[in-house]
Amino acid sequence: MTQEAWITGVGQTPYMRRPDPGLTTQALLAHAAEAALNEAGLLASDIDGLAVASFTLAPDRAIDLAAKLGLRLRWIMDSGLGGASGVDMLQHSSAAVRFGDARNVLCIGGDSFTGDAFTRLINGYNRSMIEDFEGFRAFGPNAMFALLTTLQMSRLGLERSDYGELVCRQRESAASFNPNAAYRTPLTVDEYLCAPLVADPLTILDCVPVVSGANAITVSGVPTGASPVGIRSVKASYNHDNHLGDGLSTGLREAAGALWEATGWVPADIDVLSLYDDYPAVVVAQLIDAGFLSTDNTAAALHELLSGDLAIKSSGGHLSAGHCGAGAGLHGLVDACRALVRLGRGGRAFVAGYGMVVHRFGACSNVAALEIA
Repeated sequence: MTQEAWITGVGQTPYMRRPDPGLTTQALLAHAAEAALNEAGLLASDIDGLAVASFTLAPDRAIDLAAKLGLRLRWIMDSGLGGASGVDMLQHSSAAVRFGDARNVLCIGGDSFTGDAFTRLINGYNRSMIEDFEGFRAFGPNAMFALLTTLQMSRLGLERSDYGELVCRQRESAASFNPNAAYRTPLTVDEYLCAPLVADPLTILDCVPVVSGANAITVSGVPTGASPVGIRSVKASYNHDNHLGDGLSTGLREAAGALWEATGWVPADIDVLSLYDDYPAVVVAQLIDAGFLSTDNTAAALHELLSGDLAIKSSGGHLSAGHCGAGAGLHGLVDACRALVRLGRGGRAFVAGYGMVVHRFGACSNVAALEIA
């Protein structure tokens, strides 16, 4: 016998570009957790499930954090899927609630990048980065996704100004709706085009800014809190092409197809759209894979989409808010829940996760359908 599952509370810390040297990952996670519990109207003693995503919590893991937070649990997990970790934790925690393995699950993710923590993370990200690219100076995610962006521009007939429109739309949203965002000053397409190059054709405004911060949600079997959000479906696709493709098509094509079938929804039914956005090209790829954007005259279709009423990354996305490591996976879920509440009526949200560059591009894609009836 199964029951419904709800996101009953969300929490987010301010995103900091230059955190205090003494700021710990544990402290950030605790602050986000407290905010989510308060919004849900829950006490720590009500929590019997915990999911954690963090790169810099190491050598501690979820069980170590549980002990330090004083949580007594029946269910626990560590998620190592980076930008896909939020929807990953949602998929497992909602299943735990639906089948009675837990009543209330706290999902938290975040990182504190003090000192050279981020450099050490990238250099030792996985064996591909350590072994395959050893000796390539200045090679990393920016160079990888610069190549992907060049290919996408050629394939779809896009220009830098098309990506600039997307980046500026997200900056506008950050200024309007997200006081926790690292960057909230309005941005014009001309300013975008004049920004310093990092890896041609990417400028500093295409490359996600690294921040220290954390996000949290509570997943419950009872719709507590002021504005519970129903979890209608969660689907995933990992290593969808065995890394033999070109990166322009993501696993979201399979995951979104399964989600549309499970919910009976279509893209036109969506009021809030939250996509993982470490680079604009990744957003375009997901828009196409999920059915929100056509490959016929993509530039015009993108302009029309951005000019419409659909709430797209209304937190400013990672490109304006910042990327808080493994906590970035939960960012989209917090964003979507808050945007649904702002509608002041019933609404539906599509939240996608993407992440974990195995060799050349992300190998993890997943998606959640959320609703306030």
